[in-house]
Amino acid sequence: MKKDELRYLQRLAEIYPTIGKASTEIINLQSILNLPKGTEHFMSDLHGEYQAFSHVLRNGSGAVRKKIDDVFGHTLSNNDKRSLATLIYYPKEKMDLVKDTEEDMENWYKITLYRLIEICKTTASKYTRSKVRKALPADYAYVIEELITEKAEVLDKEAYYDSIVNTIIEIGSAENFIIALAELIQRLVVDHLHILGDIYDRGPAPHFIMDRLMQYHSLDIQWGNHDVVWMGAAAGQKACIATVVRNSIRYGNLDILEDGYGINMLPLATFVMEAYKDDPCEIFAMKGAFNYNVLEEELGKKMHKAIAVIQFKLEGKLVRRHKEFQMEDRALLHRINPEKGTITLPDGKEYPLRDNNFPTIDWKHPYELTAGEKEVMDKLSSAFRNCEKLQNHIRLLLDKGGLYTVYNGNLLFHGSIPLNEDGTFREVQIYGKSYKGKELYDVLETYVRRAFYSVGKEEQKKGRDIMWYIWAAPNSPLFGKSKMSTFERYFIEDPSTHEEKKSAYYRLWENEEVVDNMLREFGLDPEKGHIINGHVPVHQSEGESPVKCDGKVIVIDGGFSKPYQKVTGIAGYTLIYNSYGLNLTAHEPFTSKADAVARETDIVSNRVAVSYMSRRQLVGDTDTGHALKERIQELIQLLDAYRTGIIKEKK
Repeated sequence: MKKDELRYLQRLAEIYPTIGKASTEIINLQSILNLPKGTEHFMSDLHGEYQAFSHVLRNGSGAVRKKIDDVFGHTLSNNDKRSLATLIYYPKEKMDLVKDTEEDMENWYKITLYRLIEICKTTASKYTRSKVRKALPADYAYVIEELITEKAEVLDKEAYYDSIVNTIIEIGSAENFIIALAELIQRLVVDHLHILGDIYDRGPAPHFIMDRLMQYHSLDIQWGNHDVVWMGAAAGQKACIATVVRNSIRYGNLDILEDGYGINMLPLATFVMEAYKDDPCEIFAMKGAFNYNVLEEELGKKMHKAIAVIQFKLEGKLVRRHKEFQMEDRALLHRINPEKGTITLPDGKEYPLRDNNFPTIDWKHPYELTAGEKEVMDKLSSAFRNCEKLQNHIRLLLDKGGLYTVYNGNLLFHGSIPLNEDGTFREVQIYGKSYKGKELYDVLETYVRRAFYSVGKEEQKKGRDIMWYIWAAPNSPLFGKSKMSTFERYFIEDPSTHEEKKSAYYRLWENEEVVDNMLREFGLDPEKGHIINGHVPVHQSEGESPVKCDGKVIVIDGGFSKPYQKVTGIAGYTLIYNSYGLNLTAHEPFTSKADAVARETDIVSNRVAVSYMSRRQLVGDTDTGHALKERIQELIQLLDAYRTGIIKEKK
């Protein structure tokens, strides 16, 4: 036996010091391999829509309703099933309504408890007792375990369970127990959650989504471009900070910054009242600003314009400093002719400006911040870097996230893989070196992490700047368009200048040879693997399908974000991968929690099988299963070492 092997087995012997303990663990792991594969839940492009996200999380994209169907089949009416599903999603709210109409609450409690217990039994059956025990709510763990575990030694099982249920009701614990069971079902129905990016921007409550994810039992996150720009802001990158503030103002979401994260907007508000006091800023009206009064709207427009101009200055300076970004065409302020009120774009065409009032621009040095702008950005930078709640949320993105994930044979990322028009991987320059394919993803992620963890100031700075690049660059795998036409959309009427041409990935994702090469690049089997991504809304109303290349590519951004729903025709796609296969779910727009409870509406509108397994998948077929098989082989080696006397038992 080699020294390294012996040293490893000696370390393993510290955990399993006897033949008996090693043997027991082998038996335990072998039994786990034969359990059904846990259910994976995929969600993408949440864009701050916490209420809709929370509802889909509670219903498991239809997984809860499927469990109800599995348990009760035709023995319950559709109305009863719908009512039971609503109770599982919102137990407290549903019981408050039931109490207003139900005459015999004791009987209702008893029926409901038995139904929930049966669903718990089914959902728990695919896990080990140890894993179920860890999921049980502390206050009711023992009682629930008694109710969902078959007890062969009890002769009169019905009387035994009746006595427990009756006692729960008699001591006034029925409601709390029902809540505990409902939350346990939600917990057990989904084994692992995948968030494929863009938690932030547009919607009103990304911070609530992050709070919820911080408490979720098992998840991974693939960063979206909107997430990365918030990460850059949290690291103090000023172009990212200006972008985050501008987006928040644009969508009428300053509450996220001020109330959600406690970031003070007073310095910006004070600055604009002087610098833009004579500027009506008409083209900078906020979207969704119906909750603001006239004075707030006026101030909002001034703040909107001021931070946009600051952003364009910071970005222009950034791309001029980093020639390797190849984005100098995005430095536009020096192309403005203030006398004529026009701008000449890099293509040589001249366009009139919708707004030619730039009180803070020195036309000899258009990218220099004024003293007032510098003060605003310094205070904002300090606020972002020192916000404990934001830093905790970003830490979750770093701990649980990355630019891509390979999980159970599937490749997950938010945006795209940079490709040439012929389908080959595009070489992209990052700080003087060329990267492509998986290597490009890896080096970009490395630089992001350096912004937060490196001890070298220069490496930190490179990491901060690369996050802005990931947000906006044509060669970024998370943006994947020819340009980010923010300036043009504000200042130029001609819609042809607003076009953001999608990268080759979105034209080639129906090409099987190209898709197979992408899967191989990340070490996956093209015959079994799938690419799952978000980022680009699927226009279902125009007949577009989220399933590409005969099911090898699945796009699950259908439009959680409300502004998208007018053009997509739906309110999001999600994906479920259970032991039977991959199922795509389309969702209707979510109205409110109160409506969902009162009308017992669910927003799952359609479920379609993307890939159906010829046999039920087991834990042994998963990444976890492969790791368990390796551990079993190591333990078998340890047993052999014990039995041949190479290692001595420690009894």
